[in-house]
Amino acid sequence: MQCSTHRHGSITIPSARITDWSERVEPLIVKDIMTQPVETISMDDSVHTIRELFETHKYHHLIVLGDDGQCAGVISDRDLLKNISPFVGKPTERTADLSCLKRRAHQIMTRQLVAVRPMTSLRAAARVMLDHRISCLPVVDANKRCVGIVTLRDIVRWSVSQIDHDDEQRQTAA
Repeated sequence: MQCSTHRHGSITIPSARITDWSERVEPLIVKDIMTQPVETISMDDSVHTIRELFETHKYHHLIVLGDDGQCAGVISDRDLLKNISPFVGKPTERTADLSCLKRRAHQIMTRQLVAVRPMTSLRAAARVMLDHRISCLPVVDANKRCVGIVTLRDIVRWSVSQIDHDDEQRQTAA
């Protein structure tokens, strides 16, 4: 299988071509395991708001939408940690520590967005994540509107369910 990428404005959308048809066995597609609906935020949401969303909902990624409603970026929990003072909420908190909470999503988000379409094979999506060293992929429609998200956690969850299923099959056959 070969992967190529196509640029659509600031979004990279990988596409997979199967070059060896013997590998094709009804591939699982992103749509089958993606999380939806997706929590989105605007470019002007504050780091304070972003922090509350991460803490309240235990998210690891938020999709940032531009004014046009299209995916503009991603903020991971690691992006948040890099941009927030470790003293916020602690007895040693200072005024300067609190100022980081006033920053905006567009100031801390990852702008080099790599996204996939719902019909992208799971294998191709996983390969893109590994190649780009990222832990999530927004799933976008033809208009670059976010329709879901697929994360490494989603892929691992699916993989474990497959291993469990295979183990059950072997035990039944034995």
